[in-house]
Amino acid sequence: MEHLWEFLVVILVGFGAAFLNTVGGGGSLFSVPILTFLGLPITIANATSRVAILFQNVFAVFGFRSKGVELPWPYSLYLGIASLGGGFLGAWLASRMSDESFKQLFVVVMVLSVIMIVWDPFRAKNGEQLGRSRQIVGGMLFFFIGIYGGLVQAGIGFLVIAVLSGINNLSLVKSNYVKVFAAIVYTGISVAVFAWQGKIQWLTGAVLAIGHAWGGWVASRWSVKAGELWIKRVMIVSVLAMAVVLWLS
Repeated sequence: MEHLWEFLVVILVGFGAAFLNTVGGGGSLFSVPILTFLGLPITIANATSRVAILFQNVFAVFGFRSKGVELPWPYSLYLGIASLGGGFLGAWLASRMSDESFKQLFVVVMVLSVIMIVWDPFRAKNGEQLGRSRQIVGGMLFFFIGIYGGLVQAGIGFLVIAVLSGINNLSLVKSNYVKVFAAIVYTGISVAVFAWQGKIQWLTGAVLAIGHAWGGWVASRWSVKAGELWIKRVMIVSVLAMAVVLWLS
């Protein structure tokens, strides 16, 4: 980045992406293409965005906590640990992919993300389900979610919410809280792997992190106040926007 407008665009894109990521998911489907438009190879853009996402999730956790939302404990810790190994494996695979292969994978992810929301796995039921068997199933699924998060990241929020809503029947607000908490773990290990492989453009990542931290804080507090209905509305907008991006890509 050489011009002031590029810094401003990256910050605003980071805010928007973090807002979508925190409330539902899919923010990386916009931030990564924007970074490639600004000149970064897609594999570098994918790795660089993880620095910002890490800051987003840290600030989002504090935002949810400031609004008094309770984190299911120690289940959230188990999910974070389960995603740790997967995150390492996914980031290691991503660091070895060619730009062309990653572009093809990214398009597939965009299609599946749209299908995930249209299918609507976020059906409301009664009562949280946090029994031992469901926690074990959730932990196993989070290992594979960690692989996906380390590899691609884009659209992972929809998968996390689908698991927490479908397996544990958590509300969207609480699902988002658990999501950002667990994401700190697998995103942190992803950043470490990408840094080790020399895949991160640190200046761009730092500027993007400003927008992501801001967006994560605002979105977490807003989602608690707005409630389930508005979260679903934002997710619908995310789907439509992703469809446009997919159509133009």
